[in-house]
Amino acid sequence: MPTRTLLTDLQHGRRIHVLRRSVQAAFALFCLYAGYRFYLFYLWASGRSEVFVPRPPSVEAFLPIGALVNLKRLLLTGQFDPIHPAGLTIFMAALVIALALRKGFCGWICPVGFASNLAAATGRKLKILLSPPAWLDWILLSPKYLLLLFFAYLILLGMDLAAIEGFNNSTYNLVVDAKMLYFFLAPSTLSLWILIFIAAMSFFLRNFWCRTLCPYGALLGILALASPLKVRREEKNCISCNKCDRVCPGAIRVSAKTNVSSPECVGCGECVSVCPAKECLSLAAPGRRKLPLLTLPVAVVGLYLAFYGWAVLSGHWHSKVPMEVMQQAYTIDLEQLGHP
Repeated sequence: MPTRTLLTDLQHGRRIHVLRRSVQAAFALFCLYAGYRFYLFYLWASGRSEVFVPRPPSVEAFLPIGALVNLKRLLLTGQFDPIHPAGLTIFMAALVIALALRKGFCGWICPVGFASNLAAATGRKLKILLSPPAWLDWILLSPKYLLLLFFAYLILLGMDLAAIEGFNNSTYNLVVDAKMLYFFLAPSTLSLWILIFIAAMSFFLRNFWCRTLCPYGALLGILALASPLKVRREEKNCISCNKCDRVCPGAIRVSAKTNVSSPECVGCGECVSVCPAKECLSLAAPGRRKLPLLTLPVAVVGLYLAFYGWAVLSGHWHSKVPMEVMQQAYTIDLEQLGHP
């Protein structure tokens, strides 16, 4: 397809699915690369290899609980996390993206969301993807909010500054990234069965992990309620084909809404892209102003990269922990190291 035609299609909302999958795949591949580099760093730091590989800060993206702890510390003291600064930067980027651009982090960047999307698409092709009734769907949505409530109570209400500093200065926090790596390299029998269960359910229920169990997504969904952007549906132009409902990764009944402001909306734009009716679905800003659908991915990725650039330039990306301290900490038996 000529480049001009492809660009025109994207500007008018067509082929957004291909663009989204490409962006998601790029971030997922980068995460796999970073994970492999971190594994090589772990081998060096733990004394199992003589080849030094720099520690990739981006692995801290998978440490949102510690990032929430240090966001509270930042608000209380004005001091940025020196141990896992990239994790806090990425967490802050996700929060700001949610406030401005709905759950764009989930819809365009998160590699777990990408895997969930692929599983759901496979389940649909195999004709095993289920559509639970509304009452059951509401029940399935509740666990992630309960988990979010638990962590919010534990961290925001239960931890004072002394407790936060105690956590930050613990050996556990220093090697929590290695603990995460160890979880996947040598999972317990129970952990393995839980992972298998989540993976299996993702073929039967649309985005099972994201919609049912992810407290990170629950937090972003709540913040996204304040986003000025939403999908608007012109009822008079709707032909009731329900294509928008079928493609929505959040299982939102777009065809029954005038404004899609659900916390399950990940800002993917797939509903707008697939709609065959003219002037029916659109990405709208305040004042009923319609925006090109390409605005969402450009803004989401651009804002994310802006946070990365700011962190690198301001010294809030790389950990301040000396390498010799990391080497000493990484020699500890991770299996026996418990949460402080």
